[in-house]
Amino acid sequence: MSTAAFHISSLLEKMTSSDKDFRFMATSDLMSELQKDSIQLDEDSERKVVKMLLRLLEDKNGEVQNLAVKCLGPLVGKVKEYQVETIVDTLCTNMRSDKEQLRDIAGIGLKTVLSELPPAATGSGLATNVCRKITGQLTSAIAQQEDVAVQLEALDILSDMLSRLGAPLGAFHASLLHCLLPQLSSPRLAVRKRAVGALGHLAAACSTDLFVELADHLLERLPGPRVPTSPAAIRTLIQCLGSVGRQAGHRLGAHLDRLVPLVEDFCNLDDDELRESCLQAFEAFLRKCPKEMGPHVPNVTSLCLQYIKHDPNYNYDSDEEQMETEDSEFSEQESEDEYSDDDDMSWKVRRAAAKCIAALISSRPDLLSDFHCTLAPVLICRFKEREENVKADVFTAYIVLLRQTRPPKGWLEAMEEPTQPGSNLHMLRGQVPLVVKALQRQLKDRSVRARQGCFSLLTELAGVLPGSLAEHMPVLVSGIIFSLVDRSSSSTIRMDALAFLQGLLGTEPAEAFHPHLPTLLPPVMACVADPFYKIAAEALVVLQELVRALWPLERPRILDPEPYVGEMSAVTLARLRATDLDQEVKERAISCMGHLVGHLGDRLGDDLEPTLLLLLDRLRNEITRLPAVKALTLVAVSPLQLDLQPILAEALPILASFLRKNQRALRLATLAALDALAQSQGLSLPPSAVQAVLAELPALVNESDMHVAQLAVDFLATVTQTQPASLVEVSGPVLSEMLRLLHSPLLPAGVLAAAEGFLQALVGSRPPCVDYAKLISLLTAPVYEQAVDGGPGLHKQVFHSLARCVAALSAACPQEAASTANRLVCDARSPHSSTGVKVLAFLSLAEVGQVAGPGPQRELKAVLLEALGSPSEDVRAAASYALGRVGAGSLPDFLPFLLEQIEAEPRRQYLLLHSLREALGAAQPDRLKPYAEDIWALLFQRCEGAEEGTRGVVAECIGKLVLVNPSFLLPRLQKQLAAGRPHTRSTVITAVKFLISDQPHPIDPLLKSFIGEFMESLQDPDLNVRRATLAFFNSAVHNKPSLVRDLLDDILPLLYQETKIRRDLIREVEMGPFKHTVDDGLDVRKAAFECMYSLLESCLGQLDICEFLNHVEDGLKDHYDIRMLTFIMLARLATLCPAPVLQRVDRLIEPLRATCTAKVKAGSVKQEFEKQDELKRSAMRAVAALLTIPEVGKSPIMADFSSQIRSNPELAALFESIQKDSASAPSTDSMELS
Repeated sequence: MSTAAFHISSLLEKMTSSDKDFRFMATSDLMSELQKDSIQLDEDSERKVVKMLLRLLEDKNGEVQNLAVKCLGPLVGKVKEYQVETIVDTLCTNMRSDKEQLRDIAGIGLKTVLSELPPAATGSGLATNVCRKITGQLTSAIAQQEDVAVQLEALDILSDMLSRLGAPLGAFHASLLHCLLPQLSSPRLAVRKRAVGALGHLAAACSTDLFVELADHLLERLPGPRVPTSPAAIRTLIQCLGSVGRQAGHRLGAHLDRLVPLVEDFCNLDDDELRESCLQAFEAFLRKCPKEMGPHVPNVTSLCLQYIKHDPNYNYDSDEEQMETEDSEFSEQESEDEYSDDDDMSWKVRRAAAKCIAALISSRPDLLSDFHCTLAPVLICRFKEREENVKADVFTAYIVLLRQTRPPKGWLEAMEEPTQPGSNLHMLRGQVPLVVKALQRQLKDRSVRARQGCFSLLTELAGVLPGSLAEHMPVLVSGIIFSLVDRSSSSTIRMDALAFLQGLLGTEPAEAFHPHLPTLLPPVMACVADPFYKIAAEALVVLQELVRALWPLERPRILDPEPYVGEMSAVTLARLRATDLDQEVKERAISCMGHLVGHLGDRLGDDLEPTLLLLLDRLRNEITRLPAVKALTLVAVSPLQLDLQPILAEALPILASFLRKNQRALRLATLAALDALAQSQGLSLPPSAVQAVLAELPALVNESDMHVAQLAVDFLATVTQTQPASLVEVSGPVLSEMLRLLHSPLLPAGVLAAAEGFLQALVGSRPPCVDYAKLISLLTAPVYEQAVDGGPGLHKQVFHSLARCVAALSAACPQEAASTANRLVCDARSPHSSTGVKVLAFLSLAEVGQVAGPGPQRELKAVLLEALGSPSEDVRAAASYALGRVGAGSLPDFLPFLLEQIEAEPRRQYLLLHSLREALGAAQPDRLKPYAEDIWALLFQRCEGAEEGTRGVVAECIGKLVLVNPSFLLPRLQKQLAAGRPHTRSTVITAVKFLISDQPHPIDPLLKSFIGEFMESLQDPDLNVRRATLAFFNSAVHNKPSLVRDLLDDILPLLYQETKIRRDLIREVEMGPFKHTVDDGLDVRKAAFECMYSLLESCLGQLDICEFLNHVEDGLKDHYDIRMLTFIMLARLATLCPAPVLQRVDRLIEPLRATCTAKVKAGSVKQEFEKQDELKRSAMRAVAALLTIPEVGKSPIMADFSSQIRSNPELAALFESIQKDSASAPSTDSMELS
């Protein structure tokens, strides 16, 4: 007998003791044993434990009974299935016992067992078998009418079971429905309520036929409002509708046209509880079926507006009386409390109306401007609501309206937008004074919750309309101060007030705060000194923001800091000196002090030196060193030129030691601090300390961390300029490390720029730290030393980096530039030069640009032209690049020559066009204008070329040329669209694509006015033109959605047209004995689906998601490439707008199932198998995303598919691996597949 079994048998023995304490302790010990993962019970022990626990359920002592019930939970997972069934049988029998206590215990036991059953998703059939066992017993218990307590318990358990394990009970759904429906007319309210809940859960999981039966039953039972029926019966039916709507509203869409008018009628009966239920039902319908509710929105809106004001028992005084003194206000409130009517249900109606309004606003963003006219004024008027719960929901509804009004990202005109009358933001701006007036009293309400609601609403408002609250600052400041000095309530309201003030400092202009500083600062400083660490930390951030906003460094000071600076520094210093503080407060105090010294250090007087010494002290402490380094940086970069002599000698060695630490954030912050100190203190840095810092640097100039390397090189450049003598010892090792860095193909632009700056500093110091010629030879040595025939052994990118450095050195030493250019030309021309040397020479010439004197110019043209015929592709590309860049430096000399060559050399056209593209990109627009006509004519002659690559370069050149003179050339480009042949048209559209950048650009307004005409090319008969137009549209949606947002109503039908499979574009090609199907329309369809995906990211608000999903659904059955795209889109849609996806989940699952179960023909090539695997994986990702919508798992079709996935080992393994990949998503029990 194992020790565990022996231990358990001794516990079982104690459980039979007559002493209740023994029984209690033994049961408690058994509980601890069962909770261990390691415990293994043999069959005999299992039987004995189960038997004993079931006996203890009938124990005389209540505490022993309770413990025995708790033991059932962990026991379920440890015993065999038939033992679980024994437990369940006994519990069901006990549930129908005459003894009330035994019934209660049995009910708790069944709930415990059900909650511990493994979900069906794990593939275990235990849950299903147990539920099937219980279901029959529960239905008979519910059907018997004698004992209500048994009925209620059974309904409770059934509700639990359906919500967790609805789908596996499929066989019982019909009998459950027929058992539950009669309970809706039970005389007992509690029975009706629980039946309503259970029916809601059943509606989510049952088959479509049963759902229709349930909906029809409810509709038949709902009489017209004229028919005399008991109010309780109507209430129950409407509550049942609401419950079905919340749990399975997505399935009600088809029945809404019959349902909604009935519910609207019942709203008008004089019964507050019924009205609440009706409004709750509307809320559920709006959230789950926004599209089907479309026709009913006006009626529902007017009902909500009517009932949000429904308060028959209370007379809201007129505004004049409201503005009376505070005392009368408080006494008025007290008297109102005395008369409070406990039977008054009207507040529940108002709350339901407010929630329904929030659902209206969030489900119909397209009606936003109407809501601003109709709903917003009423919501603002209801801020005066007397019931706290209702007021919170009114605030929430208005916040939803604000969030919907927030301009979407990428809306570059957001700043000019409010000036357009009629726009949502313009209407919102008009509401601001009303909102502030309505909140004036609420900000000083005794209720903390009301004030928190005000703060969150105003924070949202300031985020949507920055700057709009500036003129209302007196009201806001007095409200903030009221909460800051309020000691009576919890600390959260003070933290909320501080957070709100911090937000205001970020969104409103600093001038608005100037008059209020004398009253605002004392309460904030009192909060800094508050004993509660969270308030102190929040207040320090506010103080820091105040300093940053009111005394900015980049503008002259308007406000005199003298009256405030002493107190601010005293209160912060007190926090800085205390060592027994919370870590967060210490860090915030250091940061706040850094800002104070950086912004107002010149006014600190005698406090400056002790403060700096304190910062030095915090640098030495391991816990506070990172914030101290950042604070030191702030002080060093300050334009106030503070004297840091007292701490420099000691601080530098400490900072040097930080460069050896493993903590990356500390190394980065230290390098930034050192660079700031070197720039501001320069010559006054003690040379010996600088040497100690420099000794650490060669190790940091390393490919393993490019960001650290960049900051290290930047610091070296700064030191070279301020103390060149210090660099003598380290320049050798640093240079060798830096050259190694330059040979990295992954060199980021920032590091390259830093390296250029450092090299320029080295040759620019007087005398130069390193000689120009030596640096050039160090840079170019690796290329020159390569074997002649070895080709470029270094990566292509490395040549560009080295060329940039050569050019940087030439720019720093203009006297050497000419000789360098001559040498480069000689190297490029020499027949003995290797490929690498030629490539480097051409790229360096391109970067050096202008070459001295007319002699070398002529020679250079010849060399470049000759190189364009070189056998090496790298040399040809480098020469082409050089020709363009050098040409941009001297247009009169090079551009006519380049155009001449393009005419004369058709074979080298591609390379010469690349040169032209470089020249157009690099030259000044004004200097290009004289040549614009010639270039335009030349490019449009080349639009009909046969090669797509050449046409692509031509399009890019046209794009760059249009930017030279947009107002003149863009209309001409549009005319070419009408006049040209197919290739010209597609080239023109591609050229327009190059006019769109992701940054604001002067051409944007002009481009926006023409974009509609360019988009008409979606109706072009030529496939390639349509494909180019889709690529252009995708670029616009991705980079500048504001260009196309207003045109989407016209563009979307054309876009959706392109997603359809066209049979006339599919042809069969014979390849020897095989026939191969070719679909010419595939590329266009793929481009259209890519556009749809981009629209999801930036224009979701403008899309009709139901229409959008129709096309996604078609794409799920299309070609491999398109299916891959639509699977990704489906996963994205499941996250962005779950409601419409949920409505058609049954239709979406079929194509996913088909993909997951498809088999590749035997004997197919390896690529076919790989493709199929990738498709399956992508489809599974979509399934996993769908399952994150809670109700999807309850769909019968999904439940069936889930069991199919579990029963197939290959699919189950794939699904599991995908869930591990998406572990960052919210994890539920193996993603509740039940």
